[in-house]
Amino acid sequence: MSVKTKKMDESAFAEIVKEFNAVGELIRARQDEKQAVIDEFNSESKRFYFGKISEKTLASSAAKTNKELRRLDEQIRTTIERIGEFSDQARKFSSAQSPKSFKATLSGVVSSGTKRPATKRKSARRKPAKKKTSTAKKRKAPSKKARTRKTRKKKK
Repeated sequence: MSVKTKKMDESAFAEIVKEFNAVGELIRARQDEKQAVIDEFNSESKRFYFGKISEKTLASSAAKTNKELRRLDEQIRTTIERIGEFSDQARKFSSAQSPKSFKATLSGVVSSGTKRPATKRKSARRKPAKKKTSTAKKRKAPSKKARTRKTRKKKK
């Protein structure tokens, strides 16, 4: 009988890493795009400061810039979620590579990772429950406050 160790599928793992890198580059591209939008608005505000454009033009530029920044932030967040999925996939793939344990004996190499059939255990015996004897409970006399409340309710 031939004993074989686990072999990692490097091409499958390389594909996961390739996707991981591509998504990382996409995040960086969106961040650079966001910086360009911010820089463009800064130049617009300088033009307003020096009187080259009107306040109305700057206000419309600010609204357009805010809309673009929100769009880019949303894209970055969704891309980060995708990269999280790829990292989970890579973690699962790599954890499946845990090694089998082997043992060298006089008769050859054997896998000690084989599981023995589970032995059935007898359930523990239960002791019979003791019967409780009922004792007559004494009733307490209602307190003075309780008596006055009852009489008030009756009077109403």
